[in-house]
Amino acid sequence: MPSVDLHCHSLYSDGSQTPEQLVEQAAAAGVTMLALTDHDSTNGLAEARRAAELAGIRLINGVEISAMWQKQLIHLVALNIDPETPILKAGLHEQQQARAKRGRLIADKLENLGIENCWQNVLALVDNDENRVGRAHFAQYLVSVGRVKQLQQAFDKYLGNGKPAAVPMPWAEMNTAITWIKAAGGVAVLAHPARYGISQTKLRLLLADFKVAGGEAMEVSTANEKPNVILNLAALAQRFGLDASQGSDYHGVNMPWLKLGKFAELPAGCQPVWRRFEEINT
Repeated sequence: MPSVDLHCHSLYSDGSQTPEQLVEQAAAAGVTMLALTDHDSTNGLAEARRAAELAGIRLINGVEISAMWQKQLIHLVALNIDPETPILKAGLHEQQQARAKRGRLIADKLENLGIENCWQNVLALVDNDENRVGRAHFAQYLVSVGRVKQLQQAFDKYLGNGKPAAVPMPWAEMNTAITWIKAAGGVAVLAHPARYGISQTKLRLLLADFKVAGGEAMEVSTANEKPNVILNLAALAQRFGLDASQGSDYHGVNMPWLKLGKFAELPAGCQPVWRRFEEINT
């Protein structure tokens, strides 16, 4: 089992656990290096760091940034950042405010579809912090009131692109988000490249643009990814001269099929991105 997990979420975005609980679970799972990568938020990092020091885990400051590339939504995992960097803080704050605005609009649409008390109940899931509201929280509410049986059905029926409660987001452009990450001293990682539903040709174009913009790594091994997909991503990482990252994308009880610290080892020939962080202490 890998001892390095560089992608997970706490309740500061759409995870179900506190950063402290997440770190304790990681330690119990044998993880020795962990990155907390909440969506567009670094608010849980200080708590995670305190817990990591007690648990004897190396914590890597991280954040997962939603961004756009050629009208395609992608996610960038920023690793080893200084979360106090002004340009990063300002960019993430803008993303959070947009997320809150989208949340209220989604709630309005669901209310118009006859699903009552959406906004109040979704806010309760995030301790009334509207900047933390994501589509996953609406999916949880739709499951809880019996409108759908599973989280994915909420996206398929209500929340996904083109569905009745879909609301487009003004996410930052990929190049802009990478600028934030590099200004904060971090490494820009393209998250879960196989999940975007794009062709291999378009994925290669994305990777080429990502590299030119300053991207330095891509996720190769993530939880529940098929072996042939991992091998393909490993080959692409080597082709484009990108380091390889890995992580569970763990969310807790919200997505029970993902397990903290459990995913395939990186294929041979990959250059692990975490070697950069190990060198910092040498």
